[in-house]
Order: sequence, then structure tokens, then C-alpha cells
Amino acid sequence: MTLYDQLQETLDFLRKQTDFVPEMGLILGTGLGDLATHIETELAIPYSEIPHFPVSTVQSHSGKLIFGTLAGRRVVAMAGRFHYYEGYDMKQVTFPVRVMKGLNIRRLIISNAAGSVSPQIFAGDLVFLKDHINLHAENPLRGPNDERLGPRFPDMLGTYDRELNNRALEIANELGIRAHEGVYLGLQGPNLETPAEYRMANILGADLVGMSTIPEVLVARHMGLPIWVASVATNKCFPLEDLRPTTVEDVIAVAKAAEPRLTAIVERLLTADG
Repeated sequence: MTLYDQLQETLDFLRKQTDFVPEMGLILGTGLGDLATHIETELAIPYSEIPHFPVSTVQSHSGKLIFGTLAGRRVVAMAGRFHYYEGYDMKQVTFPVRVMKGLNIRRLIISNAAGSVSPQIFAGDLVFLKDHINLHAENPLRGPNDERLGPRFPDMLGTYDRELNNRALEIANELGIRAHEGVYLGLQGPNLETPAEYRMANILGADLVGMSTIPEVLVARHMGLPIWVASVATNKCFPLEDLRPTTVEDVIAVAKAAEPRLTAIVERLLTADG
């Protein structure tokens, strides 16, 4: 079965479950799943019940597709994402983005937890992405291209919504929240990076380093979806003398502490978005 046929089968299944038509798609990353509790839920479907969906194996990812209303906007939200390091291929990792596009969302909002490789960005700060550096081992667009899904060679100029970043920075300033614009460097994981790799990321011009998001962005761009990405810096990795041993529990704790701040900004953005 082709990717396009898998997509149609999944969409047919979802449309039989609900006639809800979302405006926005949300991908809720590590430690940020509680944002889903702010959604007035109409329907929540476990990934395990959705045809062709992988199952999230990562701690703190509940693994549900949620349809409902957030800040007056109709949304479909992934409470938990998939990662290449879980053993899935990139087409599986990014399949839900194609599904959300097929459900007629007009913008994709992505959140993640990442390590800071900027001296100016501290643990707990929010960072709105303005660009990325892709060092993943595989590209989800690799292989034969189906023009029904998007062009062979999508252009990446203007991928991230800088206007929405500016609005988010203004909101953060009004609310007294530390926030920045930044560049995200993606690696496959699951190990955290070595000191030499953190230094490399800084030299290359990155502000954050993480293990997700870029594959989803590539597929969203392929399908012509506007994209806004917010990262929570969960640990400070540069300068190297600031490095400390980090556990997944540490990452989740910092992300959860930042979650109310990120939620406040997302809700304000959704309320203002036309």
C-alpha cells in the first residue's frame, strides 16, 4: 500500500469516528502533554486504534489523538509524538502530520523540549524557532515523490512563521516570560550529546539541540502547511563548564514547570489568530 493510500485509509477511519473539522494542529512534545488538559475534548482516540499510526513508547507521551477546542479554536492535538530513535522510519514518524493536513488544518503548532547551546538561553526559557540545522540520519521525503502530497523539492526559505514569533515574543514580554528566537539543530538520539557535540552545535550557529521536530517540519513544509514551533530549553549545555549530568526525569520536570507559560502564550496566539 502506498503512503497516499495509507493516508486515505486513516482519514476514512477518523471521519467515521467524528465529523469534527479542525483549524489547527498541535504536536505536544516531552513533558508538555498536560497542555492537552486545556482542550475541551470532543473525542480522544488512542494511537493504537488508528490505522497506520505507530504507538508512542516515550515516557510522558500519553499517545492519543485529541479533537476539541482550545482558546475558541478547533484543534486536533497529538498528545505525544514519535521519534526516529524509537525504531520507526521517518515516514512513520511524520505520518500524523500528513493526517492532520488531510483533516484540513491550516497551521501546525509544534512544541518540544531541547538542550540549550546558547550562553543566553537558560533552562526553563522558551525559544521560538526561526530556522533549523538538519543532522538527522534520514529524511522523511527520501524516496519516490507523490505529487498529490507535495513537490519533489520543497523550498525551505521562510519555513518558520517569523511574524507569529514576533507576536509570541510580545506576549511573552507582556506576561514577564523569558523567551527568545533561535535555531534548532536536530540529531537522531536517543543519547544526549557529548560535550564536543554541544560545542559543535554552538559553532554551527544553533541555539538548541534536540531529537525531534525537524522531520515533522519537513513534511509540513512539503504539504504547504504554515508552521510555528516553540521549544522549552530544559537543560543548559553551553558553555561547557555549565554542563551537568541530565536524566529524562530532569528534562520532564523542567518542561512541566514551563508548561503553564507556554500554554498561556499558545492560547493568546490562538485567540488572536484569524
